[in-house]
Amino acid sequence: MSAPPSLPSPIPERLAAGAFLLIDKPRGPTSHQVTAWVRDVLGVAKAGHAGTLDPNVSGLLWVGVGPALKLIPLVLEFPKRYVGVMAFHGPVPAKELDRVVAEFVGPVYQTPPVRSAVRRERRVRTIHRLAATERAASLALLDVTADSGTYVRTLAVDLGEALGVGGHLEELRRVGTGPFREGQAVAMTGLADAVSRAQAGATEELEGLLHPMKEVWGEFPVLRLKDVAASAIAHGARLASGGVMSISRTFSNGSYVVLASSQGELVAFGTALVDSDQVPKTRHGWVVDPERVLADPTRFPPRWESARTRRPKAAPAHVAA
Repeated sequence: MSAPPSLPSPIPERLAAGAFLLIDKPRGPTSHQVTAWVRDVLGVAKAGHAGTLDPNVSGLLWVGVGPALKLIPLVLEFPKRYVGVMAFHGPVPAKELDRVVAEFVGPVYQTPPVRSAVRRERRVRTIHRLAATERAASLALLDVTADSGTYVRTLAVDLGEALGVGGHLEELRRVGTGPFREGQAVAMTGLADAVSRAQAGATEELEGLLHPMKEVWGEFPVLRLKDVAASAIAHGARLASGGVMSISRTFSNGSYVVLASSQGELVAFGTALVDSDQVPKTRHGWVVDPERVLADPTRFPPRWESARTRRPKAAPAHVAA
């Protein structure tokens, strides 16, 4: 595909700073194909998606460009919501369906399908919500909110087996990813039209489709850092409790947290090594292990001195040299 005409300011600046788009993926193309198309239509070098949708599944697809690609692990933490049409292979009384559906809410064991991009190992996923909202003959409309990585088609097969009649999904659509909803997504044709209008000088519509990265990282607990700690993190250090100014909300050991400068600028995100209430009590050791540094180190000059470069203190005036 030939490179598109250049986009006028401020679009290139927004793309270079990092942004993401919510694409309404149609049935047919793979998630990779849709992402490559977004990359080409925007004229950027790289783009990536979080949360793969099978070719025959439609719905919300997160596509990041520039530094937003580093936020993919955070996006993958968001639960996903799906709506699907399930076909039963035999008659199912409404009360029996409601009873069995309720039993599937909570942790469930799943093995990825044979045709899967991941290793086929049994794993646990949590079903946060599952309801059969409509019925018509042998069909039911399922509304599912589950952990990222849940195989909804496998869930439907397991549901059919539990009902004793068998079943499968005939159609599936993703309608939510964490706080983002399908109403915020743009169709591929809509994005192409917005790019064309931006190339003609009307950039407002395309600007509105380029979501800032804070819409993702702002959903996680934020630790505001002292300047010296922010500088150390930007240059590859771990975080000790003494570098923390404030914590936006509670978190548990092992969860993702975001590290921000004293001015609220994103520095990095990483894994908490202690619970949030233990941060001020941890006098020795580290409290966060950074996974991805997003800050430009040149914007955070070193604010510490090594023992080798530190100058000896001048002797007090009353002490003889």
